Amino acid sequence: MDPLALYFHWPFCLAKCPYCDFNSHVRAALPQAAMLAALKRELAFEAARLGARRVESIFFGGGTPSLMAPESVAELIADSGRLFDLAPETEITLEANPTSIEAENFAGYRAAGVNRISIGVQSFDPDSLRFLGRQHSAAQAIAAIELGARIFPRISFDLIYARPGQTQPAWRAELRRALDLAADHLSLYQLTIEDGTKFATLHARGEFVLPDEDEAEALYDITAEEAGRYGLRRYEVSNYAKPGGESRHNLTYWRYGDYAGIGPGAHGRLSLGGKLLATTRHRAPEAWMERVSVHGHGTTLEEEIPAQDRAREALIMGLRLREGVSTQRFAARTGVALMDALEPGILEECLAEGYLTLTQDRLAATAQGTKRLDALLPALCR
Repeated sequence: MDPLALYFHWPFCLAKCPYCDFNSHVRAALPQAAMLAALKRELAFEAARLGARRVESIFFGGGTPSLMAPESVAELIADSGRLFDLAPETEITLEANPTSIEAENFAGYRAAGVNRISIGVQSFDPDSLRFLGRQHSAAQAIAAIELGARIFPRISFDLIYARPGQTQPAWRAELRRALDLAADHLSLYQLTIEDGTKFATLHARGEFVLPDEDEAEALYDITAEEAGRYGLRRYEVSNYAKPGGESRHNLTYWRYGDYAGIGPGAHGRLSLGGKLLATTRHRAPEAWMERVSVHGHGTTLEEEIPAQDRAREALIMGLRLREGVSTQRFAARTGVALMDALEPGILEECLAEGYLTLTQDRLAATAQGTKRLDALLPALCR
């Protein structure tokens, strides 16, 4: 059986960013002890039924996990090692915001066992930081990246592009400033409008306008070009890394591997009893903690994924990767032959247009196809 990935969700933030549709909540006081106890108990519940499976990555996401006490992170890592077969080289990532208060905990997270930090910078432009609702300055972001690089063996940070009024020269200059900071991994996301966010309301009112499709594509091309100049290659639609710097945890998702989601709102994909299960936890932190106290877990949904749905999920995730989808692994994981999961007419058109490549052992999107995946996938997948 493939190695397992563990995901811990810390749902609390200092403020809700206007573009964010993640399961995040603002509270006047953080229930550190209660959250830790519930996370530990839900982890033990999964371990009891999964057994001592090999774990090669742990990810603390959110929300803002850098609001967790380092001692809590240490306890969860220790429990993971006690309950599962933790590989010596396990990648342990924690997401952090670059405020000075959170950066003060970096040394504590490293001592806890975290060996990879992912910093939510989003921009180095002061006006853009205000627009995006970020709680840090550009100077704090740079200081946090430099501190993180001294403390952690591996470091990544996020930027958002295709912001209102952003020009190609400005994005190129911002990227070079970021790449000069020598991270081994960058996540570079195009700003999109998500339902239910503050930005969705403001955008609908016409209070700001995003770059049009052609301009967004030009900014995407600049992203790949500049990252390449610094030795970072696009290995997924929005992620760039130096060789060996790829996020092993996120590769589990994109390769459609097994992962256990622990915490409010966390999702999982688990092989259990000869079935592939989809799991979902209650989103509200307080309700989730109450469920855990009663049942040992906060699950609201657990169901077997039918073969055709497995095939669709594996395609949607795998074609985001530069490496594409392995025909052999696809069939073993989904129970469906790759060609049986594709609409033959659409596949033929995509191959003819140069959007996809197909060999005996792999289907992959080209650079041009990667830009069009959102439009191609609904038609391509049966």
